[in-house]
Amino acid sequence: MTDTGPTGLEQMLCFDIYAANHAFARVYKPLLDPLGLTYPQFLVMLVLWAEAPLSVGTIGKRLGLSSNTLTPLLKRLAQTGYVTRRRDGADERRVQVDLTDAGAALRDRADHVQQCATRATGMSLEDMQALQDQLQRLSAHLLESGRA
Repeated sequence: MTDTGPTGLEQMLCFDIYAANHAFARVYKPLLDPLGLTYPQFLVMLVLWAEAPLSVGTIGKRLGLSSNTLTPLLKRLAQTGYVTRRRDGADERRVQVDLTDAGAALRDRADHVQQCATRATGMSLEDMQALQDQLQRLSAHLLESGRA
């Protein structure tokens, strides 16, 4: 017995976002593998390339990640030699993360990654911006709904 009818997934926005996330992962993986980065590590590096040093808490806020999710990521980035982690002298509870010379230099090798991913979407920059605006509004509404 085969069921060829609709599963209900076709009407679920969350499934389309889930599927798009997996499609993005398939695009990013071959671009990031030569750099020795996973996608979450790449996001951390993007934050640090824009402004470093930063505390673990600040990185977490920018990426929407908790410190217990970030800590293993940062440990692996430190092991690869891309970042350093050190306790803040003014507040021992805070850990500061900074780029090493190798981590800063990696930025040049990673410049093509976002361009390739953008091209892979097949969308115009205007369509991408409109979608991004919609997704940011959606995220804000969902987060607010979760607090209620």
